[in-house]
Amino acid sequence: MTTATAPTAGIPVGPGLSMFDPIFVGIDEFGHPVYITLAYRNLLAGGEPGGGKSGLLNTIAAHAALSVDSRLVLLDGKLVELGQWEDCADAFIGPDITAALDVLKRLQVVMNNRYAWLRAHGRRKLTAADGLSVITVLVDEIAFYSATVGSKQEQEEFVALLRDLVARGRAAGIPVVAATQRPSFDIIPTSLRDLFGYRAAFRCTTPNSSNIVLGHGWAEQGYTATDISPSNQGAAYLIAEGGTPQRIKVAYLSDSQIAGIADYAAWIRRPRPLPALVPDLTRVDLGMAA
Repeated sequence: MTTATAPTAGIPVGPGLSMFDPIFVGIDEFGHPVYITLAYRNLLAGGEPGGGKSGLLNTIAAHAALSVDSRLVLLDGKLVELGQWEDCADAFIGPDITAALDVLKRLQVVMNNRYAWLRAHGRRKLTAADGLSVITVLVDEIAFYSATVGSKQEQEEFVALLRDLVARGRAAGIPVVAATQRPSFDIIPTSLRDLFGYRAAFRCTTPNSSNIVLGHGWAEQGYTATDISPSNQGAAYLIAEGGTPQRIKVAYLSDSQIAGIADYAAWIRRPRPLPALVPDLTRVDLGMAA
């Protein structure tokens, strides 16, 4: 774990995480901890409602909110799945396709500027030493923006912008974490799915839906999310690039725990200096105080 450097003045509020650190997401079937490194990869989660996708997104959001080198961009058509992180985010988009398109276009500009900077320095990707923030983009329910709200043209534009961000964003420090309740080819075409370095299949109703998330052929080899019990919320098959699906149980944060973490994260992200909030005891005249 990376520890934040203590400020030269004031009182440090505690250790800081980094988006370049491995992120704890749960345990495997043997009880061993499971970590993912998200800075240079994207993550796709799919499965039926109530399977545990939001739990995974909130676990990642918690790490990002507490990371000293992270900025959050949240898209949540229902407002409530990621809503508790709103005060920690640079942008929080609800059921508004126009606002969603606007924020993706702004991220595209940032991505292009970062690639121009990398090219000028003869580099291929950002590192923690560059001092630039990792902009973590979380999308809860791709289908809402790509197939439900807005016009057909706006939906197609959303998919095109998201695909570009997933394809090019990771080396520029802009990873995408996206979830959908509708793992179908019209929502997650192969050209988009294969761009996600991590893919998590929560309970699916058909082997085909499981294959759409994990990749074609895995269900036939015995790795199918249809065998996950409906009562086993948070269970999923997780696959990384070039790997084999791994059965995991995603870590769960209750609403009260999320509220506590989000409140603390928002507090440490405030642009107010600590000396204005905490008395500087080094300047107290101890003789007079006695």
